[in-house]
Amino acid sequence: MTGWGLIGASTIAREWVIGAIRATGGEVISVMSTSAERGALYATENDIGKSVTSVEELVGDPDVKAVYVSTTNELHREQTLAAIRAGKHVLCEKPLAMTLEDARDMVVAAREAGVVLATNHHLRNAAAHRAMRDAIAEGRIGRPIAARVFHAVYLPPHLQGWRLERPEAGGGVILDITVHDADTLRFVLNDDPAEAVAISHSAGMGKAGLEDGVMGVLRFRSGVIAQFHDAFTTKFAETGFEVHGTEGSLIGRNVMTQKPVGTVTLRNAEGESLLPLDAGNLYETALTAFHAAVEGNGQPSATGEDGVWSLATGLAVVKAAATGQAVAIETGL
Repeated sequence: MTGWGLIGASTIAREWVIGAIRATGGEVISVMSTSAERGALYATENDIGKSVTSVEELVGDPDVKAVYVSTTNELHREQTLAAIRAGKHVLCEKPLAMTLEDARDMVVAAREAGVVLATNHHLRNAAAHRAMRDAIAEGRIGRPIAARVFHAVYLPPHLQGWRLERPEAGGGVILDITVHDADTLRFVLNDDPAEAVAISHSAGMGKAGLEDGVMGVLRFRSGVIAQFHDAFTTKFAETGFEVHGTEGSLIGRNVMTQKPVGTVTLRNAEGESLLPLDAGNLYETALTAFHAAVEGNGQPSATGEDGVWSLATGLAVVKAAATGQAVAIETGL
């Protein structure tokens, strides 16, 4: 059984990750919050035995073998490196860091230390996206030509805070949602993005100049072009993911979500059919792969390298929106 420490008494850990750790054979040993009061309450509410106020105390615990980092984005690098130096495996929230250099440092440090570093890109664990990836690999839509992601949602009040108010913490919709689109597109298409163009805006929720909506296009190395629309402001939109090929189309509906829901329709010369989906908890799928990787079997569903790719794409979209120019996507890996 893998003992876990949580760096950050976060909502996502409470709602999804703690349960997934426990469901896949792990044990949550300790939680770190800079507020002793908040940490103690969080530990009590989530049946966690210890609460501490420093990263050093958490990663120094011999019972903690793996760490989940879910603090604000500007803290990820130092907290992850501290865990790696202590010999702990790390599952880090996206984006891995605020700069590509920092994200690459994290990947290199984990590689040199011989520990697992994973990025919590949950959407590639969805049955819908795995079915789409398989269908494309099997040639069921011919050669992919174009894709479309609509991932405009309404950010609920309990999550608004820093995402809308703190650019220094990596707020804004691009580093929160567009990075997920980038990772899911890479996974489904089995292809890497090469260039981004984008326009962003603030439609009333983003403060301090932070964008709360963005539209753009990514060009992939194969020539596929992918349109995306991400927002915090749309209360009544649905989400979706489409891939269009020379011989057919895959239409995913309500699939850009943490819940194991949604449908995928295959359309081709033979008509329409729903792809069978073996739906399961996305985070449990991720933690199953992570625990196996810790034991030396395979790799996490989204690696540190995958996290560098999604960050590189997100930063390119930020720059493209700011400059009005096409921006090349490079990871330096």
